[in-house]
Amino acid sequence: MNIAVFHGSPREGNTYRATGIFMDELRKCGGVTFTEFRLPKDLPAFCTGCSLCLGGWRDKCPNARYSDPIVEAIQSADALVFAAPHYGACSMPGSMKNLFDHIDFMVLNVAPMPEMFEKKAFLITTGAGSTAVAKPMRSFLRHCGINRCYSIGIRMYTNAWDKMPAAKQARHELKLRKAARKFYRAKKGRPYLSTIFYYYIVKAITIRMIGEGHYAYDNWKAKGYLDKRPF
Repeated sequence: MNIAVFHGSPREGNTYRATGIFMDELRKCGGVTFTEFRLPKDLPAFCTGCSLCLGGWRDKCPNARYSDPIVEAIQSADALVFAAPHYGACSMPGSMKNLFDHIDFMVLNVAPMPEMFEKKAFLITTGAGSTAVAKPMRSFLRHCGINRCYSIGIRMYTNAWDKMPAAKQARHELKLRKAARKFYRAKKGRPYLSTIFYYYIVKAITIRMIGEGHYAYDNWKAKGYLDKRPF
């Protein structure tokens, strides 16, 4: 299993520690390789909102030299892991939001990639608002067609993992290792009802309101999504 991992903070703090435990348990399951990206280091430029990727010109993205390797890793991976702490100003770190901005063309209503419907994803969040972090991330990934999306939120109420009582550290580690084994064994399932519902809404809009000559319509037609759903 090839897994692409996206670290959403450069601090290498609680979230990094939790992700390391999760990855360690996956390695123990056997046959797992990782392709890791550290944000913002591996995607230092912000999305400019030029919308070129939304019109089929992703190769002309001003930040293509950074985003192309990420897109290729996502396409070739069997599974995806996104790790992000809760930031008090909003929810996910800006670097993670910037990643999603750069791959926004993958959503169903623009240019969904058929391989996305075969993938599973896991979200690791830490902090008092870990639920708030996971919710928009999960929603975006489902709109990309991800087949299964799991998550774990760890509320530790401290800025350092080692400051937690040993017993609490052990409980969190056990939870992460159990989640990793479950994720490793998880098989492709039926699409989420929300994904199916979203597909039919987007299909109707694409046919009735967008029409021929536009990238989204032409892309859907070329891939056969107007006749048969892709999952």
